[in-house]
Amino acid sequence: MTKQLMKAQTTTDRYTLADLEKWSDITRDVDPPIRLGVFGDPVAHSLSPQMQNAALRTFEINMQYARFHIRANELRSALRFICEFDFVGINLTVPHKIAGLTQIDVADESASRCGAVNTLRLHENKLIGSNTDAEGFSRAVRSEFSIDLRDLRVMILGAGGGTGHAIAWQCALENCERLVLVNRTLAKTSAIVERLRPFFAEPRVLGPVARLEAVPWDETAVRAQLADIDLIVNATPLGMNPSDPAPIPARLLAPHHIVFDCVYRPAKTALLRAADEAGARGANGLSMLLHQGALSFSLWFNREAPIEAMRSAL
Repeated sequence: MTKQLMKAQTTTDRYTLADLEKWSDITRDVDPPIRLGVFGDPVAHSLSPQMQNAALRTFEINMQYARFHIRANELRSALRFICEFDFVGINLTVPHKIAGLTQIDVADESASRCGAVNTLRLHENKLIGSNTDAEGFSRAVRSEFSIDLRDLRVMILGAGGGTGHAIAWQCALENCERLVLVNRTLAKTSAIVERLRPFFAEPRVLGPVARLEAVPWDETAVRAQLADIDLIVNATPLGMNPSDPAPIPARLLAPHHIVFDCVYRPAKTALLRAADEAGARGANGLSMLLHQGALSFSLWFNREAPIEAMRSAL
């Protein structure tokens, strides 16, 4: 077995922009060829290759999916190589989801609406961008908690990022009871609120609270909202490092809360441990990864994804 083939088959390994610059040489002996992947920084933690390669094997599709460590200032160059080497598609993760929207040829409705893109496919040498995070999140909440977004009052921590932006739009589209956007930069969330306002024009919640609000990320402001919130979503990367603190203090959580952490490695973040201590239900982002990945696969190959094979691989 050649060194290159071993590299392609080692799921913990990853490629870089420097590798793409000499891609033909690097992958000459790689079989099956790499024609799908995920761009991110960091990306070593990503479980997408295990999941997508399981799907490819299920349908005996002769290609494989790999990780690419691509920094923010390298995205444009990396995407140019994707077109040059006839890739089928790419997933984008942190920090590329919002920036990626400006680097593609066509954004479909899901991407332009969310203001973020996580799935690219190549068609007639054009990069077409979609967002499967939004629908993937909705399916994950339904599968984890047996409840629909339309019946929930939702708070999103980190609503200004690509994942948070997509989740906010999905909550609006499904007409959730209430939506509170929390972000360190309030200007970012204020702009999203203005775009979402028409979805929340009709009153649904009894009492004085607004159906749609943006609040600053400080304990006093967050505490004031939590009595009127069911689902708390962490859409930040906070928790990917095991030493990270919970994005909100454990003392603010109550038994009636449902906590969804979009981080999936480690499986039990500080936020989910805090939820356990508070007697609240919680789930990590593995189910969201699964469902958004299945939707990406369907976009690339125009067929239903083998979701059970993908789930087993995760």
